[in-house]
Amino acid sequence: MLSKTQQETYRRTGCLVVEDIVPRPLRDAVEAEYADVIRAFAAARGLEWRGSFLETLRAVHLAGHDWFQSLDITLPGDRIRADTPFHYGPAVHALIGCDALLDLAQSVIGPGITSNPIQHLRIKPPMATVAEGAPIHTTITAWHQDRGVAHAEADETDVVTVWVAMTDATEENGCLVAQPFDGDPTMLPHCPLDQTAIPPEHLSPDRAVPLPVRAGGVVLLHPLVPHAALANRTDGFRWSFDLRYQATGQPTGRSHFPDFKLRPGPPPDWRKVREMWHAARLACADGPHVPIHRWTSDSPHCA
Repeated sequence: MLSKTQQETYRRTGCLVVEDIVPRPLRDAVEAEYADVIRAFAAARGLEWRGSFLETLRAVHLAGHDWFQSLDITLPGDRIRADTPFHYGPAVHALIGCDALLDLAQSVIGPGITSNPIQHLRIKPPMATVAEGAPIHTTITAWHQDRGVAHAEADETDVVTVWVAMTDATEENGCLVAQPFDGDPTMLPHCPLDQTAIPPEHLSPDRAVPLPVRAGGVVLLHPLVPHAALANRTDGFRWSFDLRYQATGQPTGRSHFPDFKLRPGPPPDWRKVREMWHAARLACADGPHVPIHRWTSDSPHCA
């Protein structure tokens, strides 16, 4: 659980770094699960195993293959097909349901906790190796509020993002940066450009603060705190997960994707959750495209 001082800092600023949260054995299990995924992905494209998940991913990446969606834990915001890939396995499920993470979430949103479907794997390769047209979140992540990438139905939902560092996140390799609250937080306009982004005139870059965190630590983000992620200027890969938890019974902001209860438990089996995602994928493929947020390019803020 968060201390009173930590809770106050989170409420006052909208962001909080908490180190040493996710146990090493759980992180190792997640990495081993992803090693199996990338090994199969590489083999299907004639590439050899390089001894670890990230080194094999590097070979896949440098060979020019689009790997991002095959590793992500949820479906994308663009048009979904019946075979759109994603990964959801037992170690990912264990990470989402990690008691240490749920304790942090409970400190913020209370004891009834549901896994919100707006969550992702985030891996940033070295910026110098990213080709034009690569998935947007493999480069930089534009300034946004997490509430801004959901539908308006969830504007009053009690929710917290828990950004989990699988590798050290530094200013050099693309850690988060945030603009702490300055008074009462409000929803800012967003524009659906390459990314859903806050127009520059609504930001105060001089107040931005970096949020470095070591592997196993987390960054807690209020849904209204503006934040972004820097470019990776190193030779290594930066790896994290955006996990999102909300109060049970409130709108998720993306109702065409599945959510599930975590506390009070027990949570569903990981196979059940994967089946829910498969069902959502089929429903999305068979129906009209559902936009993932409420913003349109004809907004006066986007001119």
